[in-house]
Amino acid sequence: MARNQLLKAPPYPVEQALKRLGDNLRTARIRRNNTIEEVAEKIGTGRRAVMDAEKGKASTGMGVYAALLWVYDLLEPFDDLANPAKDEQGLIFASAKQKTRARKSAGLGNDF
Repeated sequence: MARNQLLKAPPYPVEQALKRLGDNLRTARIRRNNTIEEVAEKIGTGRRAVMDAEKGKASTGMGVYAALLWVYDLLEPFDDLANPAKDEQGLIFASAKQKTRARKSAGLGNDF
């Protein structure tokens, strides 16, 4: 029994995104004519971790996914994931919380 419900049954969009990523990683490996063993050795892990990543398993660590992207020279777009400057919803929330006018703080007085 999985302790983490995300690993047991991830939300469908998460599951599909991981599966697509795994498929893409497998395609990248095959196009480069690398075996699972070769790639595992390059990133310093076991073949099971590479196989699990290529299956899109939610239990595979982000480090494995990032290392595979690095091996295939596909890591650059990873830098743009969750970019706060491109987070439209977050920017809307942030602008709604911004002050509409500036006020001086009362500060502490010397009247005791």
